[in-house]
Amino acid sequence: MAENQTSELVKSISYLLASVGAVNWGLVGLLDFNLVSALLGEGSLITQIVYIVVGLSGISSLFHVIKKYV
Repeated sequence: MAENQTSELVKSISYLLASVGAVNWGLVGLLDFNLVSALLGEGSLITQIVYIVVGLSGISSLFHVIKKYV
C-alpha cells in the first residue's frame, strides 16, 4: 500500500473511532447508558483498551484537522 493510501486509511480509522467515542458520550449524557461498558463489561481490561484506543484516535483526528486547516 502506498504511503498516501496508508495515511488516508489511518485518518479514516481515527475518524471512525472518534465518532464511536462521541456517540458513546452522547448516549451517556442523554440516557445515562454507556454502550462500551454494556458490550464489553464495566471496568474490564478490554473496555479500558477500547477507551485508550478511542482517546488516541480522537487526538489523531484533532491533529489531522489542525494540519488541514492551519
